[in-house]
Amino acid sequence: MIINISEATQRYSQINRDNRNMEWTKEADESIQKVPFFVRKRVRARVEKEAKNAGKKVVSPADVKATQARYLTGMASEIKGYQIDTCFGPSGCRNRAAVSDQLLQKIETLVKEKDLLGFLKKRVAGDLKFHHEFRITLADCPNACSQPQIKDIGIIAACLPQLTDEPCTFCEACVEACRENAITLIADNECPQIDFTRCLYCGACMKVCPTGTISKGAIGYRVQLGGKLGRHPQLAKELPEIYDEDQVLQIVDDCLNFYTQNSKHGERFGQILTSADLEKIAARYK
Repeated sequence: MIINISEATQRYSQINRDNRNMEWTKEADESIQKVPFFVRKRVRARVEKEAKNAGKKVVSPADVKATQARYLTGMASEIKGYQIDTCFGPSGCRNRAAVSDQLLQKIETLVKEKDLLGFLKKRVAGDLKFHHEFRITLADCPNACSQPQIKDIGIIAACLPQLTDEPCTFCEACVEACRENAITLIADNECPQIDFTRCLYCGACMKVCPTGTISKGAIGYRVQLGGKLGRHPQLAKELPEIYDEDQVLQIVDDCLNFYTQNSKHGERFGQILTSADLEKIAARYK
């Protein structure tokens, strides 16, 4: 589930709440599933709003078809040049490795200053569509519900485990909590052994440790660049470090500058970002 923080999507969320009692026929529900996933929530919310305004209590396939046609015709008015998403961590997800609400707001402030809509209008021939927008997403844990792996910039919260001097009771709670098999307990050692090549920095081990042998270390973010879907999909490539908020903002700024300098016809970030470019970005933040 993805929650967009833009003003437009906040309005759609309100529509969803207002229309939560609307019923859908089986055929109508099947019809909405055929709408591209990146606009499906918006179209569904609009279908319900228009059906409700027409005095209906049940959404039919005809309602879906009529609203979809009107929505796609007016798509250009909905486009703002970028999409910024987050997972549903801010709603109280228990898996959050970090609280990233302020970072998200800072990223949107930074992106707004770039006038990506004006940039795309100059570079893209014909009408703008949603797939032209630059996409940034933030996930508050490695479960990555907001799909950072297929976005132009994907940011994943990370909480580094830290070993303390508190004696371990070998209860194995940390071993059971670690889904990556990154923690082992060896009788001859006084504390757990953490394999950081496996660790995804989710914070689960420290939450269950009863003695505080494993505690919360630095809080930061993993950053992935260049993911996309479309005719030639590709997963984003991850930068090698864990970065603090200031570094993440600078990386976002660098990437946006690179994109506006090198995307000549509205190509996606992943199409123009080479391995050499990725290495240059990484080298700036070692």
